[in-house]
Amino acid sequence: MKNTMKKLILPIAVLAGFIVLAMIVMKNPPESKRGRPSQAPQLNVDVQTIVRKNFSIVVDSYGTVKPRTQSALLPQVSGQIIDISKDFRDGGFFEKGEVLVTLDDRDLKAEVKIAQANLLSAKQAYSEEQARVEQAKQDWQRLGNSATAPDLVLRKPQLMAAEAKVFSAQASLDKAKLAVERTKILAPFSGRVLNKQVDIGQLVSPSTRLAEIYAVDYVEIRLPLKNKDLPYMALPESTRLNDASEQNKPLVTFESGLIKGQYWTGRLVRTEGAYDENSQQLYVVAQIDDPYGVKTTKGMPLKIGQYVSAKINGKTVDQVITVPNKAIYQGSYVYIVENDLLMRKNIDIAWQNEQVAIIEQGLEAGQLLVLTPLGQVTSGTPVAINEKDGTIVTQNLKKRGMNKQGKEGKERRGKDKADKTQPQSIAANGGQS
Repeated sequence: MKNTMKKLILPIAVLAGFIVLAMIVMKNPPESKRGRPSQAPQLNVDVQTIVRKNFSIVVDSYGTVKPRTQSALLPQVSGQIIDISKDFRDGGFFEKGEVLVTLDDRDLKAEVKIAQANLLSAKQAYSEEQARVEQAKQDWQRLGNSATAPDLVLRKPQLMAAEAKVFSAQASLDKAKLAVERTKILAPFSGRVLNKQVDIGQLVSPSTRLAEIYAVDYVEIRLPLKNKDLPYMALPESTRLNDASEQNKPLVTFESGLIKGQYWTGRLVRTEGAYDENSQQLYVVAQIDDPYGVKTTKGMPLKIGQYVSAKINGKTVDQVITVPNKAIYQGSYVYIVENDLLMRKNIDIAWQNEQVAIIEQGLEAGQLLVLTPLGQVTSGTPVAINEKDGTIVTQNLKKRGMNKQGKEGKERRGKDKADKTQPQSIAANGGQS
C-alpha cells in the first residue's frame, strides 16, 4: 500500500514542479539587450566632386571603306592583247591617261586606208558633179533664158548627193582612226587595279571585262548614326541651290582593329536623304583624302573593304553634369555621400557613350559622387571617404596611423607579458625537479 502511494505521489510532485517553473518563467520573461546601431564607418569609398562644365560630344560609329569611283575596264574595239603596262596588275597604281593595255591594230589600220580611199573617190565624184553643175548653168544662159534655172536643170540634187558621200567617207575615216586609237586602252582616272582578268595573247571584244579599277584620290565611309545622337550633331546638309559649307563638315577620326595605334582623319561631306528602311537609322558619308599615302609615308594605307571604327566630333554642350559609367547602377541611379552617409540618387540620362553619361536631372553641383564599385548597399550606411577627387583624405591617413600604432602597442604589451611569465614557469619546473 505504501509503495503504491509513493508511485502516485512522485509523478504528481514532478508535474507540479514543472508547472511552477513555467509560471515563474512566464511572469519573468528574459529581456533582450538591444543596443543602438554602430555609427562607425562600414565602408571606405572614393568620391568625386560633381561640377558643371562644357562638354564636347564625340559620337561613335563604324563603317567599311569604299572607293570614290569603282568601275570595270572594258575595251571599245576587238583585238588581241599584245602588251600590258607594268602597273596593270592586282594592287598596281596608275595615273590618268596611262596606257594599260595595247591591242593589235593592224586590221584597224587597214580599215583606215580603205576609208581614206573611199574619201578620195567621194571627193573626185563631188568635183565632177561641181563641173556638171557649172556646165548646166552655162547651157541655160546660152539658150537665152532670163529666168532662174530650176534646181533639176542645174543638177543641185546630184551635187548634194555627191557632197553627202564626201561627208560619209570623211566620217568613216575618222571612225577608223578612232578605232586605231582605241587599241591603246587608257586609264580614265588616277587609280588602282582591284583585280586583273586578262593577259597578253588573249582575244578580247567590247564586252570583255579587262579589270576592276577604282580611284585613289579619296575614299568614302558610310556611317550609321543612332537617333539619340542626332540632336548633338551638326550634320552637313545640302539644298537644291547650294552645298554644305566647310564649317558644317565635322572632323572624323578613324581607327582599324587590324592596325593598332594608327589613325586616319576625314570629314563628314554629306548626309543621306532618307532613313535606312531596315535599321531606321540615318547614314552620313565621311571622306578621307589621300588614303594611300601619296603625300604621307607614315603608317599603312587603308584598304578597300576594310572595317573601321569612327569617332565623329559633335556639338559642345554648355554647363552640364557628366558622370563616369562605372558609377551608374542599372542605368538609373548613383550613390553620393552626404554627412558621411551613403545616399542613393535616381538620375535621368540625357546622352551616354561608352565612357561617360550626361545627366539631365537627379544630381547637383557640389555633391560627392561615389566612384567605388558597390553592390546592393542600403541607403544611409555610414561610410568613410578614402580619396576625394584623386587625393587621399588626411583624416583617413591619421586614422590609419593611429590604428597601426595601436596594433603595434598591443603586440608589444603581449610580448612583454609573455616574457614575464616565462621565467616563473622555469623556476616552478626547477623546484619540482
